[in-house]
Amino acid sequence: MRGTLPVMFRALSLAAALGALLLAVLGSWVRINGAGMSCPDWPLCHGALIPALAGGVVFEWSHRLVAFLEAFVVLAALWAGWRVRTTIAGVTPVLAYIGVVFLLQVALGGLTVALANSPWSVTVHWAMAMLFLAGLTALAILAQAAPRRIAVRLSPLGLLLGACVALAFAVMCAGSYVSSSGSGLACSTLPSCDGGSWLGATGAQHAQMVHRLLAGALFGAAAFAAYLSAVAPARVRIATWAAFVLILGQALLGFANVAWTLPTLLREAHAANACALYLVLLAGLMFTAIDGTAPVAARIAPRRTAGIEPAR
Repeated sequence: MRGTLPVMFRALSLAAALGALLLAVLGSWVRINGAGMSCPDWPLCHGALIPALAGGVVFEWSHRLVAFLEAFVVLAALWAGWRVRTTIAGVTPVLAYIGVVFLLQVALGGLTVALANSPWSVTVHWAMAMLFLAGLTALAILAQAAPRRIAVRLSPLGLLLGACVALAFAVMCAGSYVSSSGSGLACSTLPSCDGGSWLGATGAQHAQMVHRLLAGALFGAAAFAAYLSAVAPARVRIATWAAFVLILGQALLGFANVAWTLPTLLREAHAANACALYLVLLAGLMFTAIDGTAPVAARIAPRRTAGIEPAR
């Protein structure tokens, strides 16, 4: 049993992270389709465990079903992580973090229904979902990499990637508020708001411009991180450049959503791509902390010339 625990931990942590990503995508799909209150009660739906699956109930009930199944996968991943916590650095605090956020997210799910999916309740619920997804992703990365040590002090690139993760989180929360409050077309021009304003004139326009300005700051930080990653370890560099590609795609999706007046599929693509960008930035940050503890010689491939071994 002991020999199979690391394998179980890798599989369960990865399954939990993928389940949380699916749950987030389904949650945004429910919101975008205006189906958040198709089940006006919680945890049942119209007083039934399995309601009549018609209209928006299909979206909301599917979201709840995935959340129910995800809970068991998460508990199994936490159990496996606890069993191997002494052999993999960083696992113990991540397990504690996931446990706390998991309980808060369950409570917020019911509270959001009680508050009739008000924009702020939806935004807080989404924020907690992203924190939960981040914790499970960090756990999955630790399970796959199995580091013995994790750097306490981050490199300048690591600090910048940490700022990018925080900015991506803020952009997604602002986007969730814009979507749930119906402010997606409050500004009909790009990149500034109607009349060239960078702040907007109404509450809806303020929300839209905060989202855009945060996204602009994230774009600049991600571009600088991609530049700094030229001398970083390979997987840090790959994650950083993948994030930059994703943020280019995110900008194009944002422009297309406004230009084509928020078609449903583009809105969902925008939300899903935002999650992917967030996770890739988090992976880059995790890799800087993990690879920062390796000796320099282990991170730099030895130089070879034709048929000549490097000096020993």
